[in-house]
Amino acid sequence: MPNQRAAQVRDMSDEMLVDRLAETKAELFNLRFQHVTGQLDNYSRLPQLKREIARIHTELRTREIAAAEALESQP
Repeated sequence: MPNQRAAQVRDMSDEMLVDRLAETKAELFNLRFQHVTGQLDNYSRLPQLKREIARIHTELRTREIAAAEALESQP
């Protein structure tokens, strides 16, 4: 059974993915800042956000490759 989060990412539009990527990166930045200042309570959130960012980047790259292949295959 595929990962539920990965399936959710695949169902998002390109625009939604870019927006979610920006939100996730901002949240990761804030959590890193909290970590440095000793205010972070949930340390497990850092790797979760990193994985989510990786999922989004992977999906965007997959779509980019698929679009390029579609252009190449056109006569």
